[in-house]
Amino acid sequence: MARQTIYLAQGFSSDRRNAAQPVVCRTAEIARRTAERLAATHAGAVAFSISSDTDTGDYDDAPTVFFRTGQLPDEFEPMP
Repeated sequence: MARQTIYLAQGFSSDRRNAAQPVVCRTAEIARRTAERLAATHAGAVAFSISSDTDTGDYDDAPTVFFRTGQLPDEFEPMP
């Protein structure tokens, strides 16, 4: 099986520890738009992707974040 990419959007509460359930999306654009909508009702929101090859057990070490807004947990903050 080829490498598979999953797109997700997720909202976060103001204490940044409580996260809404991630929303699985079909494309990166849909994930970005979903995160924008989540930002209206959450302190922060993020859209990201993760890739894996379930046959080999090879998974990304970190998500690829392509949209972020508001208060987010440290793992979603931009790298310096």
